[in-house]
Amino acid sequence: MNAAAGAPAFPKPNPHLAKAEAHAKACALDEIDVSHPQLFEDNVFWPYFARLRRDAPVHYCANGRYGSFWSVTKYRDIMAVDTNHKDFSSSWEHGGIVVRDQAPDFQLPMFIAMDPPRHDEQRKVVSPIVAPDSLQNLEPLIRERVGRVLDGLPRNEPFDWVDKVSIELTTQMLASLFDFPWEERRQLTHWSDVVTSDVDPNDAKAIEVRRNEMRECLACFTELWNARVNAEPGGDLISLLAHGEATREMPPMEYLGNVILLIVGGNDTTRNSMTGGLYALNCFPEQYERLRARPQLVDNMVSEMIRWQTPLAHMRRTALRDVTLRGQRIKKGDRVVMWYVSGNYDDEVIAEPERFMIERPQARRHLSFGFGIHRCVGNRLAELQLKILWESILERFDKPIEVLEEPQRVRSSFVKGYRRMMVRIPT
Repeated sequence: MNAAAGAPAFPKPNPHLAKAEAHAKACALDEIDVSHPQLFEDNVFWPYFARLRRDAPVHYCANGRYGSFWSVTKYRDIMAVDTNHKDFSSSWEHGGIVVRDQAPDFQLPMFIAMDPPRHDEQRKVVSPIVAPDSLQNLEPLIRERVGRVLDGLPRNEPFDWVDKVSIELTTQMLASLFDFPWEERRQLTHWSDVVTSDVDPNDAKAIEVRRNEMRECLACFTELWNARVNAEPGGDLISLLAHGEATREMPPMEYLGNVILLIVGGNDTTRNSMTGGLYALNCFPEQYERLRARPQLVDNMVSEMIRWQTPLAHMRRTALRDVTLRGQRIKKGDRVVMWYVSGNYDDEVIAEPERFMIERPQARRHLSFGFGIHRCVGNRLAELQLKILWESILERFDKPIEVLEEPQRVRSSFVKGYRRMMVRIPT
């Protein structure tokens, strides 16, 4: 984003952005590879997606960092692909849900990377934990924990919001959902970061380090599985998987895949929206003042935060047959990447998308949770956590929380997130 496009320079202009804007404007379309994680770490992907939305909404990259793929960058086209599971597969057997193919010798089946009917059967097993009655039971617990975390934050001195608030709150929730050992809960965040971080596809040593971390994760969760499968069925995620008709006979790597899916799904969307929302309010301070004057706008603001942040930048599909989209011939077996982070900024559908507006009409009309059968199963829980966080902030702090410097971002073209953001709570 840039000031000309409607976004303020906070707290100072991005030193990498001018070069990216010039390159995005001048380069040939076939030179653009929006899958490169450096673009996201430097926060300079914006002009490339703007160029693609304008000049090549369905764009073929022949020599990307992870191989060849199609980029779908406009809102309505993304919806068309996301809801068409007959022509576009999510299955791990075809490569999975991210632009990088799963390695043939280390595949992680998971229900989001399955097609019907297996997807539907396994998703149904875990969905009770985020059903309305379950969320109603969780709300007092979330509110109590949010209050305790906020009350323990330092005043008038810098601290890392990512670590002290975003990671702490989401990790506490994950530990409860899994009934995971409380003292070891930060290990869940670690595994989430390991599996979603960028690894050079040619770095065999780094790839093996990641695999060893995943093996450790499997060993830990296998112990928990063995304890739950021999006990009466419970309401936590591991018990649901261990006793579910569609999941109780899963092979180890499929169990690991579903565990990783639930860890990442329960961690990254909420965690990075918690940080991105505070960042947005500091980028647009008039919105922060409006929120403080009208705290009843929290519900709508939460949806706008999730849109504006777009915590998962993309999802990938694989074409099951030759398909034509916007005049482009996509061949059977081609990778098709839906860039939610671009669709959420498509001004044909979302007015002034660069602006963060807490009163945006139809704020829930965003792509961040996906559409169709793969829509995020925990979307209501994510919204509830964000809602309680901001209600609790407004109740406790008389002045806006100040972001002190530009946040450090994650090196990933899948998770659009933050490693560190220094803030101060004034008194």
